[in-house]
Amino acid sequence: MEVEAEPAFVKTAHEALDETRRAVEEIAAKILFIKKEGKPKSELRELSTKMSLLFITLRQLNRTILVEEDRIKAETESAKAPVDFTTLQLHNLMYEKNHYLKAINTCRDFRSKYSDIELVPEEEFLKNAPEDIKEKVLASDAAHDLMLKRFNYELFQSLLNAKQHLSFLKRKELCKLREKLEQHKKSLVETIASRKKFLSSLPSHLKSLKKATLPVQQQLGILHSKKLKQHYAAELLPPPLYIVYSQLLAQKEAFGEKIEMEITGSVKDAQTFSQRQASRENGTSTNMESIRLEDDAPDEEEDVQRRRKRLKKNLPKENGDQGGIQQTHPLKVLVHIFDDDLQPKPPKLMSLKFEYLIKLNVVCVGVEDPEQVSDENILCNLFPNDTGTELPHQTAKLYAGDFVVFGDKSTRPYMWAQHLAGMDFLPEVPPLQQHSENLKTEVRSANVSSGLSLYRRENRVQTVLQRIRSRKKALMALV
Repeated sequence: MEVEAEPAFVKTAHEALDETRRAVEEIAAKILFIKKEGKPKSELRELSTKMSLLFITLRQLNRTILVEEDRIKAETESAKAPVDFTTLQLHNLMYEKNHYLKAINTCRDFRSKYSDIELVPEEEFLKNAPEDIKEKVLASDAAHDLMLKRFNYELFQSLLNAKQHLSFLKRKELCKLREKLEQHKKSLVETIASRKKFLSSLPSHLKSLKKATLPVQQQLGILHSKKLKQHYAAELLPPPLYIVYSQLLAQKEAFGEKIEMEITGSVKDAQTFSQRQASRENGTSTNMESIRLEDDAPDEEEDVQRRRKRLKKNLPKENGDQGGIQQTHPLKVLVHIFDDDLQPKPPKLMSLKFEYLIKLNVVCVGVEDPEQVSDENILCNLFPNDTGTELPHQTAKLYAGDFVVFGDKSTRPYMWAQHLAGMDFLPEVPPLQQHSENLKTEVRSANVSSGLSLYRRENRVQTVLQRIRSRKKALMALV
């Protein structure tokens, strides 16, 4: 009922508004007419009252129309949202429809590539295809299943060919790499050969270089090569001779003693003897050490060996003793004693030769110059009851018996020589000459260190040199 009455109400309001407007216009016309005619104002009051009532009615109708308009606008706005949503859904559905239509058209226009693939003939496939491919069911349709199987067989052949091609490429790369490595190996072999050749020729060049520097060293007074040779030879000395050499050298350097030391003999023979002794002790081969020692040997050794061989030909007696009880060590210590007067170049008084009897563990000493016959007995009885004709200790006497006679030898085992060689604190059986830590540890043991300390406190070197000088000067005064 209200929904049907609303349109009539709205229509009546507009009609009432028109009627009221016309009534207002009529009253306004009457008022103008009365004013023009000059009629009494009482009529104007009545018309003014009606005009005011019409204005009130006009405003009421206007308000009613505006309220109704607002209500209709609100209803329109509330109805607009569902319409917009429905419109959006419509557009989405239309877009989806167009998409499906395009997809359908694309699928209808699709042209498969299987027709372009060159497959093996069906007879060849049935003949050569593996059983696992032919027996496997891939589709319910027979023609489609056969086509899929042929595709699988084609894929199988493609993978097999790819593997074979890849293995071929790998073999090819490996062959290239092998050729490259062969060339690199060849170049390395040539480089190694050239360097070995250079290294093999290097010792001869160094020897010639050292020999060329000898005159310069002698001119400048820098006997570097000679010192190296002496130090190298000193390492091969037996312990008693090493003590003699080292203590004489220490006396010279510390107190300016006017003496000169020299190590004579065959260094190579000393090396051979040392290696032979080490082999007997260890039961092992020492070829590598022997090679190292020979490489480190002084350059002048070849010339020295030639001179030694010529001298040995003139000494048959000493050579005959080398294999017996009186076998001597290949190296000997030669001491040149000079006058201790304050002179720029003091004269040489005499030269002493110290040698070591290996089997008897005895140090012998004698005058080096055989021409000075008067000096042969200068060492005899240098200390009381020390003639040098008997062995100095019981071990050597028991070993040698009565077969050793020193009367005819140029060197004799004087007691003071044993004392000078430190035989009182060295072991009676000397340690084998070895180039290892065993020898260094034994020589530097506590007993040897304490013995050397006593050795220096007793001034053994100074005492022996003073007695030899005084006896030589006395002999020269008598002559």
